[in-house]
Amino acid sequence: MPGSRGPGRNVFLLGLTSFLADVASDMVMPLLPAFIATLGGGAASIGAIEGAAEATASLFKYLSGRWADRARRLRPLAVLGYAIPAALRPLLAVASSPWHVLALRCGDRIGKGLRTSPRDKLLAASAAPERLAEAFSFHRGMDHLGAALGPLVATALLAIWPGELRRVFLVASIPGALAVAALFLVRERDQGESPGATAAVAAAPATSAVRPSPPAQGKGVPPALLATIGLFTLGNSSDALLLLRAQGAGVGVVQLPLLWMLLHVVRAGLSWPVGRVADRLGRRAALGAGWLWYAACYVAFAFIEAPWQAWVVFAAYGLVAPLTEGSERALVASAVPAERRGRALGLYNLVSGAGLLVASVLGGLLWERVSPQASLGTSALLAALAAVGLFVSFRAIPPAPAGAASPPIRP
Repeated sequence: MPGSRGPGRNVFLLGLTSFLADVASDMVMPLLPAFIATLGGGAASIGAIEGAAEATASLFKYLSGRWADRARRLRPLAVLGYAIPAALRPLLAVASSPWHVLALRCGDRIGKGLRTSPRDKLLAASAAPERLAEAFSFHRGMDHLGAALGPLVATALLAIWPGELRRVFLVASIPGALAVAALFLVRERDQGESPGATAAVAAAPATSAVRPSPPAQGKGVPPALLATIGLFTLGNSSDALLLLRAQGAGVGVVQLPLLWMLLHVVRAGLSWPVGRVADRLGRRAALGAGWLWYAACYVAFAFIEAPWQAWVVFAAYGLVAPLTEGSERALVASAVPAERRGRALGLYNLVSGAGLLVASVLGGLLWERVSPQASLGTSALLAALAAVGLFVSFRAIPPAPAGAASPPIRP
């Protein structure tokens, strides 16, 4: 990677792998709410399925992080993580009950959890230290690009085969298999510090190519931070319910993949620039703003009545992920010493996954037994309370002291 303008062979191949995997996944995801409805499931079923799936992924992300630290080779675990969803996703074509979808979605998310930590470690080992942010940003861009293209492919297939959702699920096996094949092209050495990386780190003090990390603020993640993240996730129900809401506002089934594509196009376009702004102006401010924007969007979702309104609110909702995804992880990682970040991020994933499970089940039940407005309004209230709690709780946490070479990154 050093000395070249491109992302480097391994970084490109890992990005291509995620691109293809997300094409496959997001050919399916926007169609699941409508498909579950045809099997007799309602909002409660959708919430339970997606909550359980994401909680499963969070648990296995934590476990795979511990396994990745002990394994000599990372690629086999990453290959397994991509192969499991590629094999299971086409089986949706023969599902005949909501519990079949639940089992397949949980299996899919086991694969996601298994691959995430090994893949990220392999990605970091494939980039020079001074270009790590560039490598991860390239990867996230390819990920969102796949998430945007997948719904477009699904829409084209539904135009050819109207109403044939099961055929789309079968075709999704093709990019899933290609993702696994691309991963086999990635080159890997036994785990350990590469000579290039070691040299780059040694040269960093003289060249100032790598900014020193801000000192950790403590030995563990502040409980107040985890508490506010947990409070927010209690209202962060599955986005599948938002697709159901859009369908109720008049958006046709054939347009749902396009609506999903719009969401990811906005995320792909804004993630990198918003992340850079968060590092400069403050991650806490970006996270709090993201939670407040989430609350505003959910209030808007509660009152949409026409298809065009659903398109506008979905586009606005795309800003939430750029404001929150990187900021949450950065705040957790910067709160602990480097040698404890794996466990800290694992704990963060567990809290987020457990909250998402409760949120999706609760959101689905409120949706069915009270009203969509009650479900969406509850989520908005919890997000707003979490934002307030975030700003209040961080008053007691002192900022990291400035280093000699550069100012600290603002929390």
